[in-house]
Amino acid sequence: MNVLLIAIDTLRADHLGCYGYNKPTSPAIDALAAAGVRADRFLAPGIPTHPSFTTLFSGQHPIRHGVVAHGGRNVLADRTPTIPQLFSEKGYTTASFDNLPRHRSYFGKGFEIQVDASVRRKCDLLVSCEEINARVLPFLKQMGESREPFFAFLHYWDPHTPYWAPPRYRSLFYEGDPFDAKQSSLAPLYEHPLGRQWSGTWFQTIARAWERAPDAKITDAAYISALYDQEIRHVDDGVADVLAALDANRLADDTLVLLVGDHGECLAEHAIYFDHHGLYDENLHVPFVARFPGRIPAGRELGSLVQHLDVMPTLCEAAGLRTPEEIDGRSAWGLLTGARDGEVLAERIVSEECTWQMKWSLRDPAWHFILSRERDAYGNPLRELYDLKTDPGLTRNLAETKADVARELEGELEGWIAERLKACGRTQDPLVEHGITLGKRNEKGEAA
Repeated sequence: MNVLLIAIDTLRADHLGCYGYNKPTSPAIDALAAAGVRADRFLAPGIPTHPSFTTLFSGQHPIRHGVVAHGGRNVLADRTPTIPQLFSEKGYTTASFDNLPRHRSYFGKGFEIQVDASVRRKCDLLVSCEEINARVLPFLKQMGESREPFFAFLHYWDPHTPYWAPPRYRSLFYEGDPFDAKQSSLAPLYEHPLGRQWSGTWFQTIARAWERAPDAKITDAAYISALYDQEIRHVDDGVADVLAALDANRLADDTLVLLVGDHGECLAEHAIYFDHHGLYDENLHVPFVARFPGRIPAGRELGSLVQHLDVMPTLCEAAGLRTPEEIDGRSAWGLLTGARDGEVLAERIVSEECTWQMKWSLRDPAWHFILSRERDAYGNPLRELYDLKTDPGLTRNLAETKADVARELEGELEGWIAERLKACGRTQDPLVEHGITLGKRNEKGEAA
């Protein structure tokens, strides 16, 4: 068998058709899900990019591997095995089409072939799916000819800010004037550091495209959301080309395709504008779609909690590889195939962030609890509690009115943290020890 692991940066699940979205953003991904399985509750235990991908490749929770922030000082320990290393041990050709190894060398561990299609870009996250596929498609042709078993990793960046798809997509999903003075949904953005950043760069590009003055203010948040959706449709076309190449090279029937997001994106929800901080579903709930003809029945839907740290053991079981001992994930392979239908991988998921905010969250079937180690730039309370049954959008904080529930979940979360730290031979909360890397507050307590 072969494995094709596709990661789409900044892709939230609820903007895909297969997850119930009402706009045609993702026909190829929807078809992939229809031919295989979709996990409805796949959550990130660490956000954003560096913590999430470290967890994906190692099978370890951030509290174990220590990479708790994007751009932080911690790195994955050399002794920790990664997915590509395990496949390489078994004689697989391993190939990475990604630029993360440029920033953290351990993201390249175990890859025989490393291709960074963004080296000609001043900003590597602006690399397009077309540029990546120009390198991927010849590789798949070669694998089809040689019939060597392969593990390939594709990392697409298109839905990441700045959302600015090629011109052929820019008429999709929006009608109106994004500069309409009657609109005010973007007004709070301009008071936030990210607002000043976007106004000086990305928004000026949009203004020029609309033949407006460079300092013209975009007023309608729905327009920026439409730009995000356009980028999803853009990368979905890239996914379609790769899936077509599997068919053309007679690889589809022998290849397990797994598509995931690393984290999502807030599109003005919770007063967070076009970025991935905040331990809310917009950031934590990402897609997990898998297809393997003859092994995974078509049209399956998983209701179990699944997380990035489950990917390593899942792929190991699927391919018959050894599973490292020092991992925190559990294999979902039996759930994907139906062999262990109804298996519960996790009763709860603990997530963390330490980039813009210093927070932990605990998710169980009924509640979502967030605990902040310091006041964030938005002035949110240190404790947040949401009832998932009555408030799935996490809009009503019940930490005070349901104080008993909040105390119980806080005790459970603190106990989990203490237990895991003890098992790792540490005593200090890694978020407090590390400190946030962005969004620091100045002496006046304002976001800097």
